[in-house]
Amino acid sequence: MTTNSLVAKIWSFCDTLRDDGVNYTDYLEQITYLLFLKMADEFSKPPYNRDFNLPKNCNWQHLLDNLDNNLNTVYIDALHTLSNSEGMLGDIFDGAQNKIHDPYKLKKLIELLDEEEWVSETNDVKGDIYESLLQKSAESSGAGQYFTPRAIIKAMVECIQPKTGESIWDPSCGTGGFFLGAIEYLNTHYKKELEKKNVRNFFQYDTFRGWEIVPSTARLCFMNLFLHGIGDLQKTPDIKVVDSLIEPDKQKPKIIFANPPFGKSSSYTITNDQKLGDQENFKYREDFWTTTSNKQLAFVQHIVTILQDKGRAAIVLPDNVLFEGGAGEIIRKELLERTNLHTILRLPTGIFYANGVKCNVLFLEKKEFENKASTKEIWFYDYRTNVHHTLKKQVLKYENLKSFVECYHATDRNLTNETWGKDNKKGRFRKYSYAELINRDKTNFDIFWLKDDSHVDLDSLPEPEILAQEILDNLESTIQNFREVVKSLSK
Repeated sequence: MTTNSLVAKIWSFCDTLRDDGVNYTDYLEQITYLLFLKMADEFSKPPYNRDFNLPKNCNWQHLLDNLDNNLNTVYIDALHTLSNSEGMLGDIFDGAQNKIHDPYKLKKLIELLDEEEWVSETNDVKGDIYESLLQKSAESSGAGQYFTPRAIIKAMVECIQPKTGESIWDPSCGTGGFFLGAIEYLNTHYKKELEKKNVRNFFQYDTFRGWEIVPSTARLCFMNLFLHGIGDLQKTPDIKVVDSLIEPDKQKPKIIFANPPFGKSSSYTITNDQKLGDQENFKYREDFWTTTSNKQLAFVQHIVTILQDKGRAAIVLPDNVLFEGGAGEIIRKELLERTNLHTILRLPTGIFYANGVKCNVLFLEKKEFENKASTKEIWFYDYRTNVHHTLKKQVLKYENLKSFVECYHATDRNLTNETWGKDNKKGRFRKYSYAELINRDKTNFDIFWLKDDSHVDLDSLPEPEILAQEILDNLESTIQNFREVVKSLSK
């Protein structure tokens, strides 16, 4: 059975459960529990013969033996025991509860998963199936505003070009999308090197580290990595269920990928002022450059401060980070000083599950702080002006971003076909010097130079569906900005 047909088969059963109050997130969580036990059962049989020391009466076979005999009670008891276990078991089943109260429907789901041999599939196939379920959940629930599109992840990873032996962190990892992109890249480009035991061990156990504050989302990340061959049933991938802004790690990574949570306000303010840090709702970070309650601005400081010297980062950030005054201006100036912020990719609307999202990807390399500008120039790639995507009919694909990736890797970017110039006024790739940027009002990085064709040529207007979506995106963005203003005024 193909990945798509299997996902469709499993997901179609969700509609049956919705009448019982089981939402998309709950359904995916139950699949995670059951799929883990199913794979542990397959691994315990020939030719693998691996013993995972599951607690008594907590294995897959025990569920199969009790399909018609108090199944709900048996399942609830198993979840309770597993949630109190150590290691991977405790991480996967932490706080686990049965949300499928109808024993007949729980039985059908177990039988559905039991029809397939999951272990026999490669990591890629198993991972694709699970990732497809995650994406299906995001699409169906509308709760996937933090679900970074795979095309963007692939482009970011292709630009950063991770190598074996390099640590890769994500301080707001969600379900682990960036990790999966890096796994695919490393498996593709370093296949022979990964056959060496020491290289493979570092890749499997020490390469990836993430932080996620929502336990249920962290659980999905654990499972996602496990299905892609990272960690195993006895050693857990290093995903911490804490706020990375409050508990920074003392180690420093070589690479950071991140898409910090959308929304500007936070329940606390992070400050580099020790006196303020002692007050309620303030958190002190001596390594920060300025005080802010803006999540994205806090994450930018956090990422740069924890990154190794000469370390590389790619960060998805909303437009306000490029132009906001106050703390935003201070942080942009610090970025120019402390890092080589060499590239900004400007993305269109209609690619995220939250309406009104206008965002960018910032690519930077950390430099030793020398009280002088580390950034000599920033290259901007405008993949927004006259670009139209929707989540269903005109989905963003990696092929749409290949021209950007090629420009990013160009040895002489002035010679690329995409570069703006006197002879190519439609070029999407253009550089601005440090002097030009620092002299802009508030060191504003919100830069455009292409002409919006839709405003001058009625024949070139996009389809009504796309126009309607763009209007909705703009309205949502404006409303969100007003909400933030009201919040700040009430404070």
